[in-house]
Amino acid sequence: MTATKRQTLISLEGVAKTYGSGTLALDGVSAAIARGSFVSLVGPSGCGKSTLLRMIAGLIEPSAGTIGWPASGGARPADIGFVFQDATLMPWARVFENVYLPLKLKGVARAEAEPRIMDALSRVGLADFAAAFPRELSGGMRMRVSIARALVTEPPVLLMDEPFAALDEFTREKLDDDLIDLWSGQNWTVIFVTHSVYESVYLSERVLVMGARPGRILRDIPIGAPFPRGRAFRESTDYLAHCSEVSAALREGMANHG
Repeated sequence: MTATKRQTLISLEGVAKTYGSGTLALDGVSAAIARGSFVSLVGPSGCGKSTLLRMIAGLIEPSAGTIGWPASGGARPADIGFVFQDATLMPWARVFENVYLPLKLKGVARAEAEPRIMDALSRVGLADFAAAFPRELSGGMRMRVSIARALVTEPPVLLMDEPFAALDEFTREKLDDDLIDLWSGQNWTVIFVTHSVYESVYLSERVLVMGARPGRILRDIPIGAPFPRGRAFRESTDYLAHCSEVSAALREGMANHG
């Protein structure tokens, strides 16, 4: 998939969030997210990355500014997939039941949902583990289940809050590749929160670099490398140059904050 001229799906205009304690978590965040794009948010701990993701999802409301959806007539899509850092699976339920949960909550009968559930599990390579319990799976496999649960409703937007942070580097790189493959085959818009500069550059068409609290976007850095990506890109001078650019933007933001 290439980053061509696309319609804006999500429009952030002067978004701010002040909590009841008086803490200003975000201030003046503005960005346009194109339909079908893959965008990463990177920044120091506590800069409001997760808060911004939750506001986009509609889980919390901004204190100021607007979050618009111009490509969908102004209305937030009913189905937005959200993948958290922890797989948050029901330990007493088998993989099938965990993936079924969003459809069950929508009132979709099990028999009607089964093809969609198995398709979602197939997309993440877990069709043979539908009857397994979470405790029988590795950390990477549990995260795949979480991704399958997010995509079973076929959401137009997938929000991912540091989903691979707790995994070892080898598993993380494998899931990064799997995620790119999934995104390339769907019409998703992905917003991916990560602390890893290297992961953000590898996955994304754009990296939005956020500054320390109150969070705001310091730089919008395009990553022009073609997809699919792989080992050759990870070892290329282009990749290293982009990583250096993102790292420099983070350091500059921290220095200015200090």
